[in-house]
Amino acid sequence: MKYKAVLFDLDGTLMDSLEDIANSMNTVLTRFGYPTHHIQSYKYFVGDGMKNLVLRSLPETHKSEETVSLCFNAVREEYGKHWADNLYAYDGITQLLDELQMRNLKLTILSNKPNDLTKIVVTKFLSNWNFEEVFGAHPNMPKKPNPMAAKLIAKKIDILPGEFIYLGDTDTDMETANAAGMYAVGALWGFRTAEELISSGAQTLIKYPLDLLKLL
Repeated sequence: MKYKAVLFDLDGTLMDSLEDIANSMNTVLTRFGYPTHHIQSYKYFVGDGMKNLVLRSLPETHKSEETVSLCFNAVREEYGKHWADNLYAYDGITQLLDELQMRNLKLTILSNKPNDLTKIVVTKFLSNWNFEEVFGAHPNMPKKPNPMAAKLIAKKIDILPGEFIYLGDTDTDMETANAAGMYAVGALWGFRTAEELISSGAQTLIKYPLDLLKLL
């Protein structure tokens, strides 16, 4: 198969955002008198949107609709102030993007981070590369692992899903890739384990970003 495009997840794949997410959620939990969590725990709280982050962070006895809504609004505001405090691209990402662009592959991004913030992150940190489409979580579009957004990205740039490599770091990404008919590649430098990625449908695992080039 000759691949023509790469669809990237954002957090945990291109960018390490874990510390800022963890700090923002812990600040909100402290504000409302709930226990906080170690930063490593957030590797399993993130990946399915901010509402699920809140649900996974709150104590089991405090997950009423009112509490979740209150904390959701608070963490959106807190993260909106601090999303770039410790944000950085993983080692090897800039070199990978340079090489992919030089080879004329189309670059796209699909994230469960809110759409407006996804676009801001890309503009601030990834503006050296031409991303054909950048999608974040949007009210009228189901989040990953629903494949609708991935398929729409393929349609918008007129490349068949089967000609895409999908690079992500969570079970959600692998499920999305397979449901969309894209080649699912698991990023081992991200938030989840090799076992999780394989069990959720990863067709290949890579340890370092530049390993992706071996598939081309």
